[in-house]
Amino acid sequence: MLTFAQLPLVLLSLTLSVVAVHDEQLVRRAPTDDLIVAAWYTGWHSRDFPLSRVSWSKYTHMTYAFGITTPSPDVLALDESDERLLPEFVDMAHRHATVGSASNRTTFVNTLLDVVRRYNLDGLDFDWEYPNMQGLGCNIVHEDDTANFLTFLRELRNTTTGRDLVLSAAVYVKPFNDASGSPSTDVSGFAEVLDYIAVMNYDVPVNPSVGAGSRSPLDDTCAPAGAKWGSAVSSIEEWTKAGIPLEKLVLGVPAHGHSYDVSPVVALSRSNSSQLNAYPSYSPADRKRGDRWDGEGGMDVCGVTWGPGGVYTYWGLFEGGFLNADGSVAEGIVSRYDDCSETPFVYNPETQVYVSYENPRSYAAKGDFIYSTGLGGFAMWEAGGDRNDTLLDSIIHASLNGNPSARTAKSKVDTQAVVPTPGSRETTANDLSGASPSVWNATPNHILGSALAFIFNLLLSSAW
Repeated sequence: MLTFAQLPLVLLSLTLSVVAVHDEQLVRRAPTDDLIVAAWYTGWHSRDFPLSRVSWSKYTHMTYAFGITTPSPDVLALDESDERLLPEFVDMAHRHATVGSASNRTTFVNTLLDVVRRYNLDGLDFDWEYPNMQGLGCNIVHEDDTANFLTFLRELRNTTTGRDLVLSAAVYVKPFNDASGSPSTDVSGFAEVLDYIAVMNYDVPVNPSVGAGSRSPLDDTCAPAGAKWGSAVSSIEEWTKAGIPLEKLVLGVPAHGHSYDVSPVVALSRSNSSQLNAYPSYSPADRKRGDRWDGEGGMDVCGVTWGPGGVYTYWGLFEGGFLNADGSVAEGIVSRYDDCSETPFVYNPETQVYVSYENPRSYAAKGDFIYSTGLGGFAMWEAGGDRNDTLLDSIIHASLNGNPSARTAKSKVDTQAVVPTPGSRETTANDLSGASPSVWNATPNHILGSALAFIFNLLLSSAW
């Protein structure tokens, strides 16, 4: 397997990744092996999850997070700890095999190419989720954001070094906004300059007036009217209709879940206290801290104060007493599995914490969706959030081999998606249905106060 390791740089509007250069020539894999298996590695979690614990041989791409851009297009900044860790990150990867004006674009392209050469990288991954859209609350937006972004990518791709770089992008569940401020109907130009696009189907918003729901739904067609904010099915449909081929799209998947403060009165069924209700009402203001990786809160770059994220990594659910060592639900914890969104939920009546998360079953369902539709692969936020590669192994297996049992409740997916024959990931175009409402103006967890971030990718070499 070919593997990319990446370093994100948080900017005011854009994210990109840089990839490290290998001595071995890159060769396109056979249809059954061309799966993109990507994840992000966060430098600030390196003490708990050191580089030595990364299963490098299982990934095709790994993104190192984060670096920071500066007001000047010719300067990119890394924390001191990242300056020390990034060279080690590149070394291990290899052992395992501001764009508004023309002058600023050119300067920024040259700055990025300098970083590529300095760290011996193989490519760049961009994470501009909200062109011409307010992502954080105080970032500058312009009607030409999307057009300028494409012009910038073309200029980068047309450089001598850029021609050989692996260029990718991590994007919101809806296509980039056009000059009118609505999702673009044609973003096909990006498919010409990017090697792949990761649609981040996680940290999807929820509506307090509807209740606590999935934050990374595979499908949301069964959800209440006010809870259809985007899903894997609807987002892939929108990006393909806007001109991006299925094989250039990878599904963003989380190794974390989101918690809600929910009273037992609304969380549990009145007729059966061992049955968990769907979409219970919750109090956004009373959100508790999640696991030990979750933040206490603070102030973002816009000056807005925010509290704990309420985020639980997959392993955090074990440490938090929600799950047993074998992955089963712990005693005293109430659970349910939503077959439509393919999402597991757990609830602790004593602490009144209700969690929407991911487990091997939900990851297998997403892997089957990747297999059945012919998507390019998946990208996990973040590698350190998994536990003993449980989620990773589940989605890899289903993405390569399919998981028919996951299709039983997916009429919108399995009746309209073309399921390839065993051993083949090729498929014809399909109409993936899914309702999705107007665009949402919030910033996902991992952007950390920025709608535009840069990610550096390092290409690894290994084999399945």
